[in-house]
Parts: sequence; structure tokens; C-alpha cells
Amino acid sequence: MQAAPRREESDDAALVRACLDGDGEAFGVLVTRHQRAIYQLCYRFVGRHEDAADLTQDVFLRAYRGLRRFRGEASLSTWLYRIGVNVCLNRVSARTPAMVALDDAPALASPGGDQAAALAHAQRARRVREAVARLPRKQRLAIMLRVYQDLSHKEIAGVMRTTEGAVKANCFHGLGNLKRMLAAESDE
Repeated sequence: MQAAPRREESDDAALVRACLDGDGEAFGVLVTRHQRAIYQLCYRFVGRHEDAADLTQDVFLRAYRGLRRFRGEASLSTWLYRIGVNVCLNRVSARTPAMVALDDAPALASPGGDQAAALAHAQRARRVREAVARLPRKQRLAIMLRVYQDLSHKEIAGVMRTTEGAVKANCFHGLGNLKRMLAAESDE
């Protein structure tokens, strides 16, 4: 007789079933498994660690409360991303993500001691984040999930409840808009 796999080795579907059967620790394993990715998604929306942590907690609270509605048609991670996107969009609707002022940003440690290069890199990264925040909502979401979360077009389509073609179009147009925005800033 083979021993049952440890919770940490169980797949998401088995952990969801265990949660629904009353095993509260199984949900803790799911949180541990997906927390980093959901936090990163939230951080991309709000730009502040404290807000991202609060939003991440809200995502998992909503997921726990709605676990009975999870049908398993998409992967659990796609379902969690969908909840995360909705929570973040509700939080940041009608306002752009908060950006850390350059003077408030922590000092960057540069491996070669080249502080000028490190500062230039930080400034470019800030400009890109600000430009992404100005994209139309669908383009911003598609870019964030593709570039920052490394999701496939199919996974993004599941999160956004759209087609892969629409996701590809939003990524294409979003990257084009980013290129134009950043080029316009460089010309100023």
C-alpha cells in the first residue's frame, strides 16, 4: 500500500478537494504555493509593497470564500489571477498606480560600483512603469500578465475572459503604444 502524498506534493486540484472537505491546512499550502505570483501581480498594479500585501491578502480571502464556486475549468492559478485582477482593478479604478518618487526610492547597490549606470537604469524602469500605467486597461493588463507574470496568451485569455487573439492584439498594440510613449518622452 502506497502512502498518501504529503500536502506540499499534492497538485492544486487535490488541495482544492481537501479544502472543500474541511482540511483548512490544504488552503495554507495553496496560499504558500501561489502567494508570490499574486503578490507580484498586485504590486504591478499599485506600486507599493504595503498595498500589494493588503491586496494579496484580500485575493486569498476572496478565493477561500469562493472556493466552492471554483469549477476547475481553468487552472487554479488562472482563477487566482482573475480574482487578483478584479481586486486590483477595483482598488485602482480611475487612478494610476502609486509610484515611488525617485528621492524616496531606496539606494541601489551597483555590483561594479557604477552609480550613474544604476541611477540611469532606475530612471528607465520608472519611466516604463509609468508608461505601462497610462496604457488602456486591457492593454495594460495583457502586458502586465505577459511580461511581468510570464503567463501564456492562453492563460491570459482565461484571466481576462477573452480570446487568445484578443490577448495577442492587446499585447501588440500595448507594446506599440509603450514604444511611442517612451519615444515621445525621449524627444522632450
